[in-house]
Amino acid sequence: MRNIVFLLVGVFFGILMYKSEAASWFRIYEMFNFQSFHMFGLMGTALATGVILIQIIKRKNVKDIDNKAIVIPDKEKSFTRYAVGGTIFGLGWALAGACPGPIFVLTGAGYLPMLVVLASAVAGTWIYGLLKDKLPH
Repeated sequence: MRNIVFLLVGVFFGILMYKSEAASWFRIYEMFNFQSFHMFGLMGTALATGVILIQIIKRKNVKDIDNKAIVIPDKEKSFTRYAVGGTIFGLGWALAGACPGPIFVLTGAGYLPMLVVLASAVAGTWIYGLLKDKLPH
């Protein structure tokens, strides 16, 4: 039953992303050319919401669905690591026209060429998993 709830939440999130045009290649193109505030507004709202919710989870000892305390560890502070990772992520996003969430949304909406992007994202994640322990921290 719990998997059904997760599936429904995922479908709702996908519809929300599609209807808000967060998965639109044209909106992403406008963002990378600084022609529209639409995507920056969506991402800024998501970022602010995430920061607030993380602070609530950390301070109020929120429990998960299994009634276990949620523990969010502090992240390592490393400029180089995030700069390189963010650059690779941004280049992939710009080339593909979609970040990971919209890849699934666009595939579900019937844009079948996104299957190539999805396969490439999965392959890249798999390769990172193989190399993760060999990379500098």
